Amino acid sequence: MSSETRGPAASPQPAGAPPGPAGDTGPNAGAVPGDLRMARLLWPFVLASAVGLVPFTIYSTFLVPIADESDGGVAALGQLRGLGGLAALAVGTALAPLIDRVRREWAVAGGLAVLAVSAALGASGDLLLLAAFCLLVGAGTAVLNPALTAAAADRFDNDAAAGRAATLITATQSLTALLAAPLVALPALVWGWRGDLWAIAALCSALALYFLLRGRRKAGPGAEAEAADRAKRPGYLESFRLLGALPGVVPLVLVAMLRTAAFMGYLAYLAAFYDERFGLAPEPFAVVWTLSGTSFFLGNLFAGRLLSAERARVPAERLMTFALVVALVALVGVFFARSLWLALPLTALVGAGHATVAACVTTLLVRRCGSLRGTALSVNAAGMSFGVFVGAGLGGVGLALGGFAGTAAVLGGLTLVALVLARVVARTSASAGTSASAGT
Repeated sequence: MSSETRGPAASPQPAGAPPGPAGDTGPNAGAVPGDLRMARLLWPFVLASAVGLVPFTIYSTFLVPIADESDGGVAALGQLRGLGGLAALAVGTALAPLIDRVRREWAVAGGLAVLAVSAALGASGDLLLLAAFCLLVGAGTAVLNPALTAAAADRFDNDAAAGRAATLITATQSLTALLAAPLVALPALVWGWRGDLWAIAALCSALALYFLLRGRRKAGPGAEAEAADRAKRPGYLESFRLLGALPGVVPLVLVAMLRTAAFMGYLAYLAAFYDERFGLAPEPFAVVWTLSGTSFFLGNLFAGRLLSAERARVPAERLMTFALVVALVALVGVFFARSLWLALPLTALVGAGHATVAACVTTLLVRRCGSLRGTALSVNAAGMSFGVFVGAGLGGVGLALGGFAGTAAVLGGLTLVALVLARVVARTSASAGTSASAGT
């Protein structure tokens, strides 16, 4: 791996990220397995990643009947979900350094246990317990998602395979977001939305037990070395300081936050735009939503695969810049499109562009942060949670002031700032490469 994709703190085998047990990684240190083989190696992490998105999917899908039974009103229950984002921001930031100080499996088990409790509380249908449900889901996923991504990356010794493993987890999450609604709707025909939540509570409990036992099974010299390494790791505040000192990491986190703000703000008003501009009712608009979700999944999947090549043809920094340009042009273009047949391909391009940026950010954080990758991924997830609120809020301000042109201007502005920061990331990579060359 060339030095241009590394920060100075990264190493061929990051401290605190020992290779998995024999048979766990499968391939040798220098190989990048194919997607299917990697999915077989990482199936527990992939399954847990998919399950983590289901509780809020159930809540969103059955919002109306849940509101009827809780006597809370659709608007009030819709606002309750915002509590989850606030909890994710607070917990993700506060616990970020701790993700690297405990065994990944135990962090995953803890996140799944919180989700199991939240699903059980939500099944009650009580308004106060539904508020607790939203808070706990946000808190649980704030621990679960970065722990899963870091754990998947840790199974492999080389940067290319580690980055691919991390992006495979994020690709699974985007696919789950696309497919989960129909998957939870079908069982609900038999046992209702409460049955869905109880089923998720049981599944999360079983997975939490699996990861807890998996963490306890790690024994021998490798486990002793891992424990000794964790004991030598920097303290809580020192972890934040060291993370901020790594070249390009802070701009990368800001790129992720701004990209998420632009994309989620765009999605928040996409249905209203297609209804006003093209007269699409909710039923035909579902096709547009599927198009957007599919393009995001495919963009994330193929970008992650491209970046995992031993000698990638396009550096991650350059690909991120190009994808942001595509996302910016397509997003603005959608809101100014007067033809449905122009808006549809632009909608697909917005999803693919943002998915590619997301894959680039994840890959670069895994490569650059070494033993701090868990901290970095947790801070990144917290920043994206904040971006969801920023995007929806600013998009609404733009809509109120200037219609959909105003929304395009605000969200396009956020993407433009992310593009500037992406160039900062590229310059830090070039500087690191120059320094490495001079040192040799």
